[in-house]
Order: sequence, then C-alpha cells, then structure tokens
Amino acid sequence: MTHDHDLVLRPTEAQTAAALAPPPGRTGGDLVVETLRSLGATTVFGLPGQHALGMFDAVGRSDLRLIGLRTENNAGFAADAYGRITGEAVPLLLSTGPGALMALPALAEAAAASAPVLAIASQVPVAGLGGGRRGHLHELRDQAASFRDVVKSVHVARTPSQIPSVVAEAWESALTAPHGPVWVEIPEDVLRAETLVPQVTGMDATPHELAPRPELTAVAAHWLAKAARPVIVAGGGVVRADAAGKLKQLAERLNAPVVTTFGGKGAFPWTHPLSLQSWLEDRHMTDFLEDADVLLVVGSGLGELSSNYHTFFPTGRVIQIEADLGKLESNHPGLGIHADARLALQALLETVPVREDPYAPDRVKLVLSDIAERLSGQDVGLEQQLLTSIRAALPARSPSFWDMTILSYWAWSAFDAKHPNTMHSAQGAGGLGYAFPAALGACVAEPGTPVLAVSGDGGAMYSIAELATARQHDLDVTWLIVDDGGYGILREYMTDSFGRATGTELTRPDFVALAASFGVPAATTTPQSLKDDLKKALATPGPSLLLLPATLRMFAPTHL
Repeated sequence: MTHDHDLVLRPTEAQTAAALAPPPGRTGGDLVVETLRSLGATTVFGLPGQHALGMFDAVGRSDLRLIGLRTENNAGFAADAYGRITGEAVPLLLSTGPGALMALPALAEAAAASAPVLAIASQVPVAGLGGGRRGHLHELRDQAASFRDVVKSVHVARTPSQIPSVVAEAWESALTAPHGPVWVEIPEDVLRAETLVPQVTGMDATPHELAPRPELTAVAAHWLAKAARPVIVAGGGVVRADAAGKLKQLAERLNAPVVTTFGGKGAFPWTHPLSLQSWLEDRHMTDFLEDADVLLVVGSGLGELSSNYHTFFPTGRVIQIEADLGKLESNHPGLGIHADARLALQALLETVPVREDPYAPDRVKLVLSDIAERLSGQDVGLEQQLLTSIRAALPARSPSFWDMTILSYWAWSAFDAKHPNTMHSAQGAGGLGYAFPAALGACVAEPGTPVLAVSGDGGAMYSIAELATARQHDLDVTWLIVDDGGYGILREYMTDSFGRATGTELTRPDFVALAASFGVPAATTTPQSLKDDLKKALATPGPSLLLLPATLRMFAPTHL
C-alpha cells in the first residue's frame, strides 16, 4: 500500500548542504533572479528605477542578459515581440509609479495579442502599502489596480519567502492558454532585504493544457462533414498554438477555403488553391463568408477588424474554437469550443472524413478576382508596388513588425507573410510606436536573423530613442520610415469625415542625419529603388534606417 508521504521527493545530500549554507548577502532581488533562472529565463527587458534597484543589482550579479531600452513602454513592446517569437514567458522589469505606468500601453497590446509578458515591478516600502498616503516617492493609492483590468492576472509578494511562489504562479499564468501578460509587484524594502531562504533551484510552473471537450468536437466534425460550403477563418490563436500544419491538413481534407485574420497572418499558405488570403476589409470577402453554411473560426473572436467593422453577419452555422473564454460567442452565436487551437484541430482531424468539393478552388479564385477588380479601379498602384518590393527584399523567414500606419494597413490585407509567426503589428490594441522596439525584441530572440520594422514618421517619433538601443546591442534591424509629413491615416480619416484635418501635420527631424548621430547607417530611398536598398540594408549586419518620402492612400472602405 502506498501512502502520500511515500511520494515526497527527498533532497540529496548536496541539496541539503546548499540549503543549510546559502550564499551570504542574498536579497529579495536575488530570489526574483534565481526563480526566473530556475524557470528557464535567459533574457530580461526593462530599465532601472529607484525602488527597483535591488532587483537590478541582482540581475547584474547573475548570468541573465539585460536588454535595457530607453522608455518602459518600448521595453514592453520589445518583451512582447520576444514572447511572440519564442513562445516563452518574458520578464519585463519595471520600477514604481510613473515607471510602471509608462508600460501600460505595451501591456495592453500584449493582452490583445496574447503575448506572455511577465511584468515584475517594484512597489513603495511595505509600510506605505494600503493607500495610507504616507508620501513615498512614486506612491499610488493602489498600483496593482491600474493594471488589473489590462493584464491576465495580478500577483503580489510582501515578504521575501513569498517571492519564488508568486513569480512561479505568474509564470504559469502567462503561459497557460490563452497566453497573456501578467503583473507581479514587490515592495522596495522586500527586494533589498537580506534573506535566509535557500537558493532557488527547483521551481516548476508547467502551464495547463486546454483540451477541447469531445462532445463538442464530435458535433463540429458532424457539421463540417455534412457542409455544402464550409469556410475556415484562421486567427492569431492558430499561430500562437503552432497549429498551421494541422490547419492545412484539415482545410485540405474538407476542401474548405481559408481566410486568415490580420493577427493570423501566415497561418495558411498565401498561394494555396484554397487560400482566401487576408482580404477581410472587403465586401466581396464579407459576402463570401456570409454565404458559408458552416463557418469554422479558429483562434479568433471575430472582432472589429476581422468582421469588416462589424458588418459581417453569418447566415450559416458557426463553430468557434477559442482559448480566451470571454471571446466565445461574444460577437456571433454558435458552437463555442473553449480550447487550444492545436488540440482542437487535432481532435477534428481524428474525426472528420474527407469531403470532396472540386469547385472550392474556383470559388476562391472568383472572390479574389472580384477583389482585384475593385482595387484596379482605384489609384493604388504605388501602395501595391511598395508591398511587392518589401516582399521581394525580405528573406522568407525574417520577422517583420508594422506600426499603425497606412502601409501597415495595406499589409494586413495584401502582404504575404510566407510563414507563421513572421509578421506582427500593433493591431490588437492599436497604439503607436510598436514596430521598432518590437523589432529589437525579435532581434534578441533570433540573433543573426535580419528583422524589418515599418513605421510612419509620426509613429517613428515615439521610438526614436531606441536607435541608441539598437546601436548599443548591435542588433540586426532595418527600420523603414515612410515620411508623409504627419499622421497620414488620421489626415485621411478626418478629411473624409469632416472636410479638413486638424493636428495631423508634424514638424519632424532629418531622420537620416538623426540616425547617423546615433552611429546608425541611414539613407533616403524611393519607390523605384526600395527593393534593392532594402535588400542591401537587411543583408548588412547591425542596425540601419531607410527613409521613404511618400504620401500613401488607403483602398476605399466597403463597410460604410
């Protein structure tokens, strides 16, 4: 007979000796670092502040690699990208009050994009907690409350011995589907306090698997097998679950056309006979999706952008596979399956029979032809030419990061990402300044791989200080800035809506000279020379900047 106490793992003699004689002078900051290393972290992002110095001192005495950016928000964007590229939880180290709050927009983007960022912030000393208003520097009445509605979960340690468990709990939360940013805060005096807690060596924070319920996948498989016009919408959840291969298998077995959302770019081969590409902001595509008698939505909530600004109303049955419980049936009623995309697709592959449909590729060709014909009647040749040049210059496996700018909005619909998890933008939360610092995070995640960032001149000014970071760490990033003299898309929106634009015209620097002052090679390019200039910049090790003076325009909307 086995008793519970028989299963307890007893320490080795070496572990016992280490526990009885921990290194002297260790602090709460060391417990943070030891826990992160024990969980597998190798790299941290952030920048020091007064209350967080105990944590940064411990990092400096460890073998963790610290990537220090110039603002907390940019550090958050870099951590976000590192998490998207690697699938790992990424520590983002922050100070208290203003330093912490500066990271809010980045954490909002990480939440919208399900990026596993582990934000660890300092707090005022323990005596100042609880809203007592003792007047500590950086004091907030309730710092965690500022983040609670943004992040996936909040974790607080108030004594050194709580730190390992709190950090491990947050780590597990960040990596359990759906991935997302989490918040940890530790008071300054706890980070600085010496501790008798033995060295952290054996932490485990294995994320929970989110498997589908078999009775739900059985119903979904039956609907799909009997469907006359099935269509699949593949979202970012497919990319995050590394399920592109299973998606392709299922689509081919069902002969079902596939459209990828802007967050799901690369989840399905762009030139596949069943590929509807990503033209979700087009009424022809909206009509095609509405005509489906069974719509399988995998890893998407069918939000504003994915639904052509909420003008999409399905007429057939909807099956929605989604790891984020709050998104199930949030926009359209249907069969909601709360599951990781990879596990759910595998369950369907084990059940769904082959479905013959020789006309599916022709239906795909027809809708893409209708979209191309609509675009041909608009003066958008320059925009299409630029995307073609970028695609030709960018290596197929190189990640690209796109800011909220007109060329990015084109790329959402018209750019072939080639591979899953290679094209990213801030379309989740929609904040400016994402592309360049995020690209730096990707450079750290994949050293030796050239990375592209695309910004407008307005968005570039949010991130210009990070040229210093790119140079300091000698990162292989090429930054393409499209300069149209202001906030181009807002200029277009306001002119269309109100007949004039206000606050959209910007004085900006000489970007080429400014980059040179940071020691970053820079040049001005043209639409005609962009492909060659970009190919050369991407092939040259280290950071570089290309400036493209051009005024672009969006294709005509179809949702109004």
